[in-house]
Amino acid sequence: MPLTNKHKLNPTKWVILHADYLFNYTISRVSNHDIAKDLVQDTFFAALKAKDNFQGKASERTWLISILKRKIIDYYRKINSAKGKAEVKMSFYTDGDREGEWIEECVPTDWNNEVEKSIENDELGVALEECIEDLPEKYAMVFRMKTIQQFETEEICKELEITSSNLWVIIHRARTQLRKCMEENWFKN
Repeated sequence: MPLTNKHKLNPTKWVILHADYLFNYTISRVSNHDIAKDLVQDTFFAALKAKDNFQGKASERTWLISILKRKIIDYYRKINSAKGKAEVKMSFYTDGDREGEWIEECVPTDWNNEVEKSIENDELGVALEECIEDLPEKYAMVFRMKTIQQFETEEICKELEITSSNLWVIIHRARTQLRKCMEENWFKN
């Protein structure tokens, strides 16, 4: 017996139902409010243009997120191209399950003062961002996509037209260069 419960689109309620969710999803990947707002707006516009192609197999939000993911990838492609350069800022996680994911070693073990912790984390974030900016452009982009924004390996490879082994070589080289930079600029007190 075929399912007749296909999902339907309701574009008049997209902003009310999905804008905050899409914005939060985007801001965690681009770390710039204005760019995140633009990408969400572009997503809604593209969805309106493509609404006749919606087949109802996925929920409205899932469909919008799939469009948004393409917009984010296109954004990173654009800033990586020779046509447009843009400053990409990243957020650093200081608490919770994701703490320390972005660097593999030399994590301090004892923090006694919360104010000092906050100042030190801010300074560490600035030092790490400076080291990332010193990476070759492709290394920085792949490192951000895989390690910070947590794109899937297959998705990065497809979008950048590289093999998975090439991706892991780039990640390894980026981490090695970041470790050296951080040792020279942060840990050598």
